Amino acid sequence: MLNVHNLSVSFGGEYLFEEISFRLNGGDRVGLIGKNGAGKSTLLKLLFKEMPYDTGTIAIEKNIKIGFLKQDIDFEQGRSVLEETYQAFEEIKTLETQLEEVNLQLAERTDYESEEYNQLMIDLNDLTHRYEIVGGYNYQGDTEKILQGLGFKREDFNKKTDTFSGGWRMRIELAKLLLQKNDVLLLDEPTNHLDIESIIWFEQFLKSHTGAVVIVSHDRMFLDNVTNRTIEISLGRIYDYNKPYSKFLKLRGEIKQQQLNAQKNQEKEIQQAERLIEKFRAKSTKASMAQSLIKKLDKMERIEVDADDNAVMNVRFPISVAPGKVIAEIENLSKSYGSNEVLKNINLLLERDSKTAFVGQNGQGKSTLAKIMVGELEHEGRFKLGHNVQIGYFAQNQAEYLDGSKTVLDTMIDSANEKNRNKVRDILGSFLFSGDDVEKYVKVLSGGERNRLALAKMLLQPFNVLVMDEPTNHLDIKSKNVLKQALKNFEGTLIVVSHDRDFLQGLTNKVYEFKDRKIKEYLGDIDYYLDRRKAANFRAIEKKQEVQRVKDLSDKGQNSFKDQKKIKSIKNKLSSLEKKIAGLEKSISDTDHELLMNYDATIAQPDFFDQYDQKKKELDDLMLTWEQTTLELEKLS
Repeated sequence: MLNVHNLSVSFGGEYLFEEISFRLNGGDRVGLIGKNGAGKSTLLKLLFKEMPYDTGTIAIEKNIKIGFLKQDIDFEQGRSVLEETYQAFEEIKTLETQLEEVNLQLAERTDYESEEYNQLMIDLNDLTHRYEIVGGYNYQGDTEKILQGLGFKREDFNKKTDTFSGGWRMRIELAKLLLQKNDVLLLDEPTNHLDIESIIWFEQFLKSHTGAVVIVSHDRMFLDNVTNRTIEISLGRIYDYNKPYSKFLKLRGEIKQQQLNAQKNQEKEIQQAERLIEKFRAKSTKASMAQSLIKKLDKMERIEVDADDNAVMNVRFPISVAPGKVIAEIENLSKSYGSNEVLKNINLLLERDSKTAFVGQNGQGKSTLAKIMVGELEHEGRFKLGHNVQIGYFAQNQAEYLDGSKTVLDTMIDSANEKNRNKVRDILGSFLFSGDDVEKYVKVLSGGERNRLALAKMLLQPFNVLVMDEPTNHLDIKSKNVLKQALKNFEGTLIVVSHDRDFLQGLTNKVYEFKDRKIKEYLGDIDYYLDRRKAANFRAIEKKQEVQRVKDLSDKGQNSFKDQKKIKSIKNKLSSLEKKIAGLEKSISDTDHELLMNYDATIAQPDFFDQYDQKKKELDDLMLTWEQTTLELEKLS
């Protein structure tokens, strides 16, 4: 589908990567990894022909369609969700304009026998035929179907795109890519603004995509779940293996160890040959043997060990002063944006040294509550900070607040005070800005480098409570791991808004889910939360306990003969419903197990997803009937 040969790109006289080669085939789902600034986003732009390269070739098969999801989405102001999504159908929209013009001319003209009128009729026929071929009569229905599949409701279709959060706008862009039916998908940080449920949906979509996919992502779990191949850019070279991320790391480690062992053996061989050369060189009878050994050494191809770029951040978040036991008290807090109520009557008590995660779909109020806590938003209800509380805040778009016209060093110096101004260079060094890097202008930094600078800037202010809204966006995997360890070691109170499952694992001990203007507490980490959310969908244990409780109450009740007869009938109905529910739950559970164990074979079954959805719908209907029947039994009892 696409072939890259000896591709080289340089900036300011330094090669970003040099003479790299690889090929993309249908079914390849490539994780493109590397440190911030290694050239990942640049390579995607090159593949999309958005920027020039120095040397080499990029050959693309004829009629191959390439779709590019960029880090930053820039929608035209004033378009509705539907209007923006329709931008996926460029040819169809052009044909609609042409058809409208032809029909208008036909309606205005009366020279029915003229050559021009006849040509208009021919044009109308050709345009109509082409319009039908490219799906002009189906695209509106397809668009609505895809948008609903991505979580949009019909009432959202005519809302303006600028009224939606970044995560929802990302879904609109995904809908456009899906509707375009591209052969190659280039995805630059696609999960940055997606919530956990959206990521899970997106994983399933990518697994079923038959074309090639190249993904730049720092979400390790996402890469492991989706990719079947990994290309790493490191120190200007690429390392390409047909393995997902974690298996790639293991394999690359094993290969490097083999290289080290081979290099050691070669060194021993070279040393032995050099000793023999010195020994034979002085003897005329063995001079020819010495010359033979010298020629052998000259021709020997020296074994090289792959170089690793192991530079990582050195982050430590110190505590300013010890706060009181209570960090914040929230009572009956509500927040609306115009007629859109995001939070309603929220009650929350945050205690010292707690480690809390805010999760939930985009637009449910996670970032809103974070901004209220740091005093950025007005609200209704009571919010009170505890004694000696000093909050350090990392906003989701923190990097956007940086002045692009300043250098890295000036950015830090301008934020420092007299006490810590002399530590600025040391702090920058710990965040991998050293030497000439500190003189770079902010506007030329990559997304990850800007995030690192924003984190470094935070350390210039005192705090004992950290509120971090999506801190891992754009950070490479090594930097993310360093940040996670620093937050684990942080001795203060932590609140993290994040959708990154791998980052949250083991980091927090409490999860608050934001949903339907409320919050729900889960006393565990993200794995506990996800496990509970999955179990809550079926509620098997709760159902059985409730059924038994209703039965016990009905047995003890004093009812008339007529009521007793009706109760018996309802009990029989409940028993029948429970058997059906149990059977369906087992069937769905077995299907889920088959998906986990043998995904490709399972989804290859005819109408698999239709049958699966039908079972889920049937279970929901049975549950509703069960609840209504249970209420009827309770009233009689």
